[in-house]
Amino acid sequence: MNALVFRNGQVLTPRGFERGLDVLVEDGRIVTLARGLHVAGATVVDLEDGFLVPGFIDTQVNGGGDVLLNDTPTVDGVRRIAEAHRKYGTTGLMPTLISDDVSVMRDAIAAVHDAIEQGVPGVLGIHLEGPWLAEARKGVHDPHKFHTPDASELDLVASLGNGATMVTLAPERFAPDTLHALAERGVLVCAGHTAATYEQLSDAFAAGVRGVTHLFNAMTPMGSRAPGGVGASIDDPDSWCGIIVDGYHVDDAPLRIAIAAKPRGKMMLVTDAMPPVGGEREDFTLYGIPMTCRDGKCTTAEGGLAGSALDMAGAVRNTVQRLGLPLDEACRMAAQYPAEFLRLGDELGKIAPGYRADLVWLDRDLQVKGTWIGGR
Repeated sequence: MNALVFRNGQVLTPRGFERGLDVLVEDGRIVTLARGLHVAGATVVDLEDGFLVPGFIDTQVNGGGDVLLNDTPTVDGVRRIAEAHRKYGTTGLMPTLISDDVSVMRDAIAAVHDAIEQGVPGVLGIHLEGPWLAEARKGVHDPHKFHTPDASELDLVASLGNGATMVTLAPERFAPDTLHALAERGVLVCAGHTAATYEQLSDAFAAGVRGVTHLFNAMTPMGSRAPGGVGASIDDPDSWCGIIVDGYHVDDAPLRIAIAAKPRGKMMLVTDAMPPVGGEREDFTLYGIPMTCRDGKCTTAEGGLAGSALDMAGAVRNTVQRLGLPLDEACRMAAQYPAEFLRLGDELGKIAPGYRADLVWLDRDLQVKGTWIGGR
């Protein structure tokens, strides 16, 4: 038996933060939460009156540790990205491939499959962001990579087998039957880099699109007479919305409005992280083109956004400090809600008996003091 006892902290339970609870972990699972636990031979972690919260889950991680998945679609590349994000409390992530050739997609899917088979900590599946996007909302993606997939490519996308697969696409480019078929095969289909109208995206949600990858960014805005993709996303009660809370991608006020309007549990934090997160270099390349990262903002030479330098602990802090949400809800947006989006909510995202011991210790300044994945 490999036992851990966490004590002297504020534990985020389904009821909120609770003081005085000890958390017992054995063999990688949470066994019980109780007061005054004494377990012979257990290692005790003194939380120093900090916060014990569920491990963060990031569904959009392009890179980290000076590695971009597009450039290093290998098990080692996936491992290095996951390691880079772990220090910021990310215990589960979806390595994300930005629009690329089918051969690179195939390599990335194989790398994630093998990483999961080898037990690389924290890898939950793969996110393919493109290349089935709208050129009018391309962002930093290379439109020369955009195309309409054939049946074999759809089969490839659904081939991972041992983890979650998330696909970001422009749903207006697809027939509803195709979207439905992908969803029926277990693919988590999300809208992004889309020129869809309110009506088109509403129809896509009805056809099986599960949510939007980054609300407000690279999609049709909400107007008074043309509610657009943003309006459809906020109006739909069942879809999930990823949001990038870095002060650059979206102004704080629209984020607060969207969070208030959406049913609780449907907004989740994402980073859109690029190689500088957890790395040593501020600069990187995408499609061979130089990108820079200054003051937490990643840009092209022309000043356009190129992903982010955000980490999940920073996203939680920003949600509390910039948006004014309570810490417990910010942590749910970083853990519980992404787990539920990925259909892993019965195993990840909560501190409760039977759940995997993916845990983060935050100090009073909300800085990460420790991260555990499966109790390790």
